[in-house]
Amino acid sequence: MSITVLYRGRNVRLSYSLRKRQVISSLVVLFSLFFVAGRSINTPSENSLRIDMTQSALALQQTEVEALKQQTQDQLLGLMMKVAEAESRLHRVNALSQELVEQAGLNTEEFKLSSQLPVGGPSTNAELPVITSTPQVLESIDSVILSIEDKQKQLELLESIMLGHHISDESAIAGRPVKSGWLSSYFGIRKDPFNGLPAMHHGIDFAGKEGDPVVATGAGIVVWSGERYGYGNLIELDHGAGIRTRYAHNKSLSVNVGEVVTKGQEVAVMGSTGRSTGAHVHYEVLKNGVQQDPLFYVSRRK
Repeated sequence: MSITVLYRGRNVRLSYSLRKRQVISSLVVLFSLFFVAGRSINTPSENSLRIDMTQSALALQQTEVEALKQQTQDQLLGLMMKVAEAESRLHRVNALSQELVEQAGLNTEEFKLSSQLPVGGPSTNAELPVITSTPQVLESIDSVILSIEDKQKQLELLESIMLGHHISDESAIAGRPVKSGWLSSYFGIRKDPFNGLPAMHHGIDFAGKEGDPVVATGAGIVVWSGERYGYGNLIELDHGAGIRTRYAHNKSLSVNVGEVVTKGQEVAVMGSTGRSTGAHVHYEVLKNGVQQDPLFYVSRRK
């Protein structure tokens, strides 16, 4: 079977024959084009299905957004509770600092430790507070951080002042250079025990037993630890502000030059070295290089 297509024009004449297989193929292609063209136009039922699917997707997204919003609210509330906790701790620090300021006898106007902090927190009521925005929370946290830094600087200053007071108290010499013993010779003119002639005694002597501890009468730095003519084994301490103390005639020495000693610390062992007639410690106090009467400092309580 075949189909012949004949075209006759004024000057042209064409003839083309199609076999059976070619005819069927052409019809299939033609019907396919019509089918595809027909499918490009959606039916109302198909459009309705697409709308339903889109609405379902939007509803799911809305649920996820609401869950994310609630999660964010919970996180912000947690942050605000942390801010409130930090504020509470800062108030306790303020109370403690104020007590320290009063104990130190400082001017409370110089330490504004109890000022109100520029922060807020969740209400104590059953209803939770409404948190407006993340920047609001971050601003509160920044305020707390600045307050903490300010308190830290003030506390460091307070610590330095109190430490200075403590060092001043510790370095202020007072008391006896021995834990046991008795006062055997005073400061001033006396009869020299070796030649019997009047001589100036530049310190006071505390007699005791050989081996008794000799202690520092104030905190200071060891500037001499060794033998010196007339003194025997000598310890000399620098207490600052031009004040020095000397501990002479020791059997042995317990500290070295450069060491820092505290008030009441053992610095030597009592003996009778140098120009001495028996076990005792010769105690001197010097102010700007001039010997003072140590009895004034021995009688001091602090």
